[in-house]
Amino acid sequence: MKVPPFSLNEQLSEIGAELDAAVLRVLHSGYYIGGEEVLSFEKSFAKSVGVSYSVSCNSGTDALILALRALEIGPGDEVITTSFSFFATAEAISNVGATPVFVEVDPKNYLIDLNKIEEAINSSTKAILPVHLFGCPVNMHKLMEIAKKNGLKVIEDCAQASGAEWEGKPVGSWGDVGCFSFFPTKNLGAAGDAGAATTQNIDLAKRMRELSVHGMPKRYFHDQIGYNSRLDALQAAILNVKLSKLSEWVERRQKIAFRYHNLLKNLPGLEVPFFNSNLNMKHAWNQFVVRVKEDAINTLPKDKKSAALSMQAINNSSSRDLLKAILQSQGVNTIIYYPIPIHLQPAYKHFGYKVGSLPLTERLCREVLSLPIYPELTEDAQVYVSEQVYKFFDQI
Repeated sequence: MKVPPFSLNEQLSEIGAELDAAVLRVLHSGYYIGGEEVLSFEKSFAKSVGVSYSVSCNSGTDALILALRALEIGPGDEVITTSFSFFATAEAISNVGATPVFVEVDPKNYLIDLNKIEEAINSSTKAILPVHLFGCPVNMHKLMEIAKKNGLKVIEDCAQASGAEWEGKPVGSWGDVGCFSFFPTKNLGAAGDAGAATTQNIDLAKRMRELSVHGMPKRYFHDQIGYNSRLDALQAAILNVKLSKLSEWVERRQKIAFRYHNLLKNLPGLEVPFFNSNLNMKHAWNQFVVRVKEDAINTLPKDKKSAALSMQAINNSSSRDLLKAILQSQGVNTIIYYPIPIHLQPAYKHFGYKVGSLPLTERLCREVLSLPIYPELTEDAQVYVSEQVYKFFDQI
């Protein structure tokens, strides 16, 4: 059996006719930049997030940059965030001239450790940028209390979390601005790059909208340096079709995650994602990430341990990498999010971070592995994936 990490084939067979009609409607309209499709999506997306305003843009990265600029965060300012995320989280902070300050993650859910934020705050700190990683929402009630107490702005990185909620409120509606990516692999995916920023603040929405069109409040009048960051009408049309399916797709992802959890929860050496039955949290499950402990082989019986160590030596790889390679050989494709933490990326070597600066974050990057997950993943495919994981621990 071949199991991809993500597939759009089934989705296309399900809604392909609607997507075709939407694309043709845009092509025949002649409105390829802006127009009714974009306005309609912005209005619908704002409603789905529970905010007054949605500003569409070219990507989730641009959404972060627009949010930071609109909040007047720049040179000399610091923004507290996590190193266990896609590079764009910190890159956006650096691109506006501010400095990302990385704090450790929570060992239960791999999100920013809320208990470590205040010790990183100083007179230069202007904002907190939490990441709802893999679709798991940060405890925004607690984070907003920290921000309010310290007079800080909050920009939510919701790139992987469309459809997630905390205490019944969608992510992207808690902070000053929520930033979303509609990259094709996301829960709500376009057919290319696309993004949006959400807010309740009319002034922030106005600033972000102007920045997204060259700093232009009115035609050919530019009062600041902005960007060319607009959502194409074709992408908006596709997102308009898919948005109505988002809730159903997230429900399917939740069922798939629950099944994985039950299939794999009792396997020594493998840690499944923290599964919280707390009704305060609605996980959107953009990824199902297991953790293959570095000492996983040491948990095996003696007869299997020696064989495992031999395989590891032959392949010169960690337990996680060995599992990934063996799954690949059995047709199961997995992805590592993320192999190198942001603070150890060459682009940030001038910050002086060393190996060991954020030990848990660094260990996670050596141990995590994302199993296949998408709304149309069948139970048979999940059982097959789980069987191959079991065989790895049983045969090595």
